[in-house]
Amino acid sequence: METYQTIVTRRSVPKASEPAPSREQIAKLLEAAVRAPTHHLTQPWRFVVLAGEALTELGDAWARGVEAAGDDPDKVRDKPRRAPAIICVIEQPHLENPKVVEIEEHHAVGAAMQNILLAAHDMGLAAMVRTGPAARLREVRDHLGVKPEELIAGFIYIGQKGEGDDERPMTRRAPAAERTEWRGP
Repeated sequence: METYQTIVTRRSVPKASEPAPSREQIAKLLEAAVRAPTHHLTQPWRFVVLAGEALTELGDAWARGVEAAGDDPDKVRDKPRRAPAIICVIEQPHLENPKVVEIEEHHAVGAAMQNILLAAHDMGLAAMVRTGPAARLREVRDHLGVKPEELIAGFIYIGQKGEGDDERPMTRRAPAAERTEWRGP
């Protein structure tokens, strides 16, 4: 698939199907991720790949966090099972270097996640990035070994496309022309 075509045809797939991508496929996605631009080469990311029983364990941690907040844990326990694998993207901002600008660290991690999504689409896989309250729950952070100075940037749910996923309507976007100001020739 051509790069431009990959970009303009990528869709988020809310429920990815079994089987899980192979370790080799996921390793290829992660290699695409680390090719993201990173100012001062800080590479402010690390990844935790979850599949099989590890998805159940994540759901249990999420449920404990929700229960501690006084909500119904059964509403979230199975959410990690919306895909056969999850790539958890953890941001490690390197703010100890005075030349590093915090927002550039965030942009680098966002670009890494987009590289995963585009590479998955190019490989014929279903993928969707999710964040939400789980990324901030102490129980989920502890379960994943996220340090206090780190952020869970997103959970990329990944698996196989189901029938009709490629025909799903594209999400609405305003044309670029409506959000562009041209200055100069």
